[in-house]
Amino acid sequence: MKRIFLASLMLSVLLSACGSAVTPVPASGQQALAASATVAPAATPTLLPADTPEPTTSGATPSAARTLTVMTHDSFAASEAVIQEFEQANNVKVTFLKSGDAGAALNKAILAKDAPLADVFYGVDNTFLSRALEADIFDSYASPLLSNIDPALQLDLKNRALPVDYGDVCINYSKAFFAKNGLQVPATLDDLTKPEYKDMMVVENPATSSSGLAFLLVTIAKYGDPGYLDYWKALKANGVVVVDGWETAYNTNFSGSAGSGPQPLVVSYASSPAAEVIYATTPLDDAPTASILGSGTCFRQIEFVGILKGTKNRDLAEKFVDFMLDVKFQEDMPLNMYVYPANTQARLPDSFVKYAQVATDPAGAPANLDAMRDTWINAWTEAVLK
Repeated sequence: MKRIFLASLMLSVLLSACGSAVTPVPASGQQALAASATVAPAATPTLLPADTPEPTTSGATPSAARTLTVMTHDSFAASEAVIQEFEQANNVKVTFLKSGDAGAALNKAILAKDAPLADVFYGVDNTFLSRALEADIFDSYASPLLSNIDPALQLDLKNRALPVDYGDVCINYSKAFFAKNGLQVPATLDDLTKPEYKDMMVVENPATSSSGLAFLLVTIAKYGDPGYLDYWKALKANGVVVVDGWETAYNTNFSGSAGSGPQPLVVSYASSPAAEVIYATTPLDDAPTASILGSGTCFRQIEFVGILKGTKNRDLAEKFVDFMLDVKFQEDMPLNMYVYPANTQARLPDSFVKYAQVATDPAGAPANLDAMRDTWINAWTEAVLK
């Protein structure tokens, strides 16, 4: 939603252009509606790459303040004023450790489980959740805020990973490209293999990207196993482009956003078109992009937060989890990460509702996802990348 939402969800070039936020979805991701807003969010806190040896955060820091490190995917964003409110209330300095796309960030957290890089991890989604739980990287924490979280999103009964947001991963397209070329927008997954759409789509690698894995699961839900491999071979023959993560796919390869890439179709989020409107440098009456929302063409993504085992700041970690689940942070997310809040008490911005698109019949996670995820990804890698 990641995010969704989401989205996760998710548009960092657009946001940096207006100097107010860094986003998915993604969307991040991870959603009853979609994404947008008429009031620009405040500037985001400093977000640092994973290899930064001694992360720092901006703002005044009391001399006795402790430091809390929160590991996130690259699309995490929050208003600086909201984060500072938490810091001041708890006499703490919060550092956000950006660690790649959701899948890559989780891999780093698992590899460092014996010497954790952070106190809290945010951004693992329902496509990678079982991997995180099997790796045993999280401590259980039954936050009192769970009473306000949609029960349908609470997938871990032991409360090791708590739902923060959700969103829909969908195929987005450039309206201008299809209008200019007099070409009908593909409506189904089958359409994407037709010769008229050759070399037009960029997707994310499911081994390294949560949105990429979400789209892989869409194809498995549609075509079954091993039918999904035949479908991907057809996509490959039709020139599909694969990149490591959402940021590259959307902001570099996609022709319908801030980038000017060669592909007019991209796996992104149903909330992405709304972000295009909100953060356009020139005011727009409508989004230059849209999502393909046909039955079974999108995947509903849920993003979670958890306390990493080995933290020396358990008390602060619990408070930060509570903070992420509470209304203040939940209402801040839609305009920063373009995902839907998991807290049922949180209100959506009017413009988020106005410009949003909705996936009315998204695919869900297969029942055998836990057992088959790695098998599916490995088979996909052999069929598409080898």
